[in-house]
Amino acid sequence: MPNSPAFNDLGLKPELLSNLAAIGYEQMTLVQARTLPKLLAGEDVLARARTGSGKTAAFGLALLNRLDATSYRVQALVLCPTRELADQVTNEVRRLARALPNIKVLSLCGGVPLGPQVASLQHSPHVIVGTPGRVLKHLKSGSVNLGTLRSFVLDEADRMLDMGFAEQLDEILAYVPARRQTLLFSATYPEAISDISARVQRNPAIVDVTDDEAPAQIAQYWCPVTRANRLAELAAALQTWGGALNLVFCNTKVDCAEVATYLQSQGIVAVALHGDLEQPERTLVLARFANRSASVLVATDVAARGLDVDDVDTVINYELPKQSSVYVHRIGRTGRAGKTGIAVSLVEDREEWRLQGIAEDIPGASLQERQIPDPERSSPLLAPAMTTLQVSGGRKNKLRPGDLLGALTAAGGVPGDAVGSIDLFDTYSFVAVRNAEAKKALQQLASRPIKGRQYRVRMRK
Repeated sequence: MPNSPAFNDLGLKPELLSNLAAIGYEQMTLVQARTLPKLLAGEDVLARARTGSGKTAAFGLALLNRLDATSYRVQALVLCPTRELADQVTNEVRRLARALPNIKVLSLCGGVPLGPQVASLQHSPHVIVGTPGRVLKHLKSGSVNLGTLRSFVLDEADRMLDMGFAEQLDEILAYVPARRQTLLFSATYPEAISDISARVQRNPAIVDVTDDEAPAQIAQYWCPVTRANRLAELAAALQTWGGALNLVFCNTKVDCAEVATYLQSQGIVAVALHGDLEQPERTLVLARFANRSASVLVATDVAARGLDVDDVDTVINYELPKQSSVYVHRIGRTGRAGKTGIAVSLVEDREEWRLQGIAEDIPGASLQERQIPDPERSSPLLAPAMTTLQVSGGRKNKLRPGDLLGALTAAGGVPGDAVGSIDLFDTYSFVAVRNAEAKKALQQLASRPIKGRQYRVRMRK
């Protein structure tokens, strides 16, 4: 990026800078280059940028740079619309903070018991990342005190409004000190965002990089189907255009479960994400998809809110949504960061009015009709390369990714390059390993103590 500041020109703490180099941050993204100088100067910022643009690192570096590590008080609060996004933000902030000593980052989201969260809050974190409902519950009960807050971030503020959190945001504001830095990040600028900004920010710097970001390169196809052959045509479409990571969107949770079951019967490793899943099941589904041990995620729009997985190859609309804006949001999960993507929509005769509406509502939407060929064999890309192992210990057991990696590779264990993502949660962890090494990895983890303790390990399918 010509004439853009480098990370080492920003006045970041040396520990943050050295860690950025260690984790591979070499060049700033557009949103980072345009917001970080303002964020680090203490300005309020209202920023518009697409999902996946690097905004989490932008506000994460800013709030970490302001922290006083010796003061064990809540100094930063990040609100997110969904548990999944909050988990992703928490993990990224922890990754950015790795070289800062004794920084505690805590996630406060619904769907998990209050008790362990209250216990964690006894030793006050420096940074809280959470969803509005659960954060408000802690504020009302007195288990969270924001009196020393320095940084307040609303991430994906537009989605929070879409999900009906406006009233809870207003209630949370009553607990936030007047003297603070307030950051709003949004993918769109509905009028309600301006209203919120006017209430919570002081002369914010407005940054909009969406027009300057390279447009997504997504080939958009629509394929005629019938009610009788829709499931078979979906499988054929995946075998024709699918890659290593594929998203299938359904309009109902009933369809979601049915589609996943059908794809599994065809030998395709698919997992379903819908509103009937309990949180542990949901966490497993998302982990398996993100770590490439499942090649297809079948989801409803509501269940997929906050899902942010890199390198999705293909998005398939099992059925077109009723709103054009939902179509845009769905297909925007592919073709990110300068990569190409494919979006395929299955359309019955009775649904062609939705297709016409999308073509009229979205400038530049170029949906080409395609017939789905009968594949001679399933695409090898649809076979996941990884297997997920679940370990019965996590962050509360003081485990770190390096502990699990060390146990896997010790004493003639599995090669380091056979280990994929390692995801730690409070009481368990997921480890992705190449299929060929899965049994050996299971034996390695189950047969040797990790930090002096033996853990149960099992494969998750």
